[in-house]
Amino acid sequence: MASTRRLAAILAADVAGYSRLMGADEEGTLERLKAHRRQLIDPKISEHHGRIVKTTGDGLLVEFASVVDAVRCAAEVQRCMLDREPDMPDERRVRLREALAEPGGICVSGTVRDQIRGKLLYPFEDRGDQNVKNIALPVRVYALRPETIAELPPTGVPLVATRRRPGMRIAIAAAAVAAAVVVAGGAWWLWPATKSSPTPAAAATTSVAQPLVVPRLSIVVLPFANLSSDPDQQYFADGITDDLTTDLSRIAHMFVISRNSAFTYRNKSVDTKQIGHELGVRYVLEGSVRRSGKKVRVNAQLIDAETDAHLWAEQFDGDMSHLFALQNEITSRIAVALHQELVAVEVARPTQNPDALDYVLRGRAAYWKPASRDGNGETIGLFERALALDPGSVEAQSELANMLAAREMNGWSDAAEADLVRAEELVTRALIASPRSVLAHYAKGTVLRARNRCDEAIPEYEAVLTQGDRSWVYVNALTFLARCKFLAGGATEEVISLCEEAIRLSPRDPNIGTPFALIGTVNLLAARTDEAILWYEKARSSNPGAFFWHGYLASAYGVKGEIERAAAELSEARKSNRDGRFSSIARLSAVGYAGSGSWGVPKVRALFEATYFAGLRKAGMPEE
Repeated sequence: MASTRRLAAILAADVAGYSRLMGADEEGTLERLKAHRRQLIDPKISEHHGRIVKTTGDGLLVEFASVVDAVRCAAEVQRCMLDREPDMPDERRVRLREALAEPGGICVSGTVRDQIRGKLLYPFEDRGDQNVKNIALPVRVYALRPETIAELPPTGVPLVATRRRPGMRIAIAAAAVAAAVVVAGGAWWLWPATKSSPTPAAAATTSVAQPLVVPRLSIVVLPFANLSSDPDQQYFADGITDDLTTDLSRIAHMFVISRNSAFTYRNKSVDTKQIGHELGVRYVLEGSVRRSGKKVRVNAQLIDAETDAHLWAEQFDGDMSHLFALQNEITSRIAVALHQELVAVEVARPTQNPDALDYVLRGRAAYWKPASRDGNGETIGLFERALALDPGSVEAQSELANMLAAREMNGWSDAAEADLVRAEELVTRALIASPRSVLAHYAKGTVLRARNRCDEAIPEYEAVLTQGDRSWVYVNALTFLARCKFLAGGATEEVISLCEEAIRLSPRDPNIGTPFALIGTVNLLAARTDEAILWYEKARSSNPGAFFWHGYLASAYGVKGEIERAAAELSEARKSNRDGRFSSIARLSAVGYAGSGSWGVPKVRALFEATYFAGLRKAGMPEE
């Protein structure tokens, strides 16, 4: 009979201190454990489509078809256990016997972490390589700390307090040590080396060596060198390294080597290819810090670990007067730039059998091109293909919803209402599956803007900013948060500040015209016409083919009295815009500011009437 191969995720759970608890109160311990199983653990396993494979007196093994389900089940059980026995004193807390996880925490393998990237935004920490039973080579292990689990929102099964005295906490080593590989009908369990095999059959299974697959967006941030004459300045260089490691690790699908592993290469002359081989990464980031008086210069360069080719380099200058602000800005700018650079490089790599992530990355690369109707269509097509390959992908759902809403607002849609209805459905599914997804919150903000509900979009963009994901999402959220606050009548200085931060973090962003134009509009409505024209011209220069910037300039030139230039810009806006919004004042009034369907609260609308619409009338735009 031919052997059958399939992938499964295994959740292993046991009770720490079980023998001690049984010795002290056997009947009470068993009763409490049964209550935990009946009221929480078993319902959670069922909810996440798991199947109990084996039970022992103090634990169980559960098989899941989905790695995401396995990890989510483990996290939710651990979080809910905190609420079930809140009064148990610390000295009565049971401790985990597992060698890998802390009490109340979770450990997963590197394979599992790769599988859940972009789907579960749990902040796992790199614990390095660990020896596990029945595996010849060490396994990369990542941990979700108990303190982090405690911050997760309560979910799922109603919690029923037991009438017995406070009991135990279940300790879980999820998927471990997961991604068990099933070979010839038997299981190859990844199990801590200090434990015995779960079953004789599992131990007897013939293992098959798996080739090392280097994650697509994998990187190590080597310790930045201190080139200053003062060796005490090393702390600043180390701070840059630490913050970069943290910022990059928050980006979906970004596999980042831990600080502890990276710092073992400090002051060592090691070949880049060797580092890539030893750490299993595709890219190496290295840099230096040089300080002279109050001035500091930071250099960073990205290297392909496979070819030793230099892919990207940047130099940052700043003033040490505001040390922490400077450090944050430098690391954020590098993280944003690296995310775009790495995606571009990965998209350029030849792929024989693209999967959903390939199409997500391709779609993102297409999105970063200057905005256009054709570009929008190409991007939507790529995200559609990603969703077809993985209908449950939160990333594909969110990215597609965002682009559908953007298509409607930009006047490029042939079925505007259908686009928005589908975008709403997609983003709802994404948030149900992953309530903390920055992409899902960002997409919801875009859909709400398209529905003329800017006041509701504001908290969605703010949710993105609080997550600390230093990618394109963070930069765009700054700009669109500014736009929503502007239309809601917020302080114009705050609006300008948000736009300026977006520009600083991504000065070469292909869509940088959006914050440029928003600053221009704030100035236009404040009767600072010359300043508005400067910002609008910057926006036009960033993407001459975009009709929006020509329309804004037509108004500003009209206000200034330069009627010929105003008429020329209005003509350009009409040429490249297909929804006819610049055909008449009435049509433009119906479309709203930037396609939002509204011109803001009454006082903002009055300012538009006195400046923007007045300028367009002078440029030659008819009323009807």
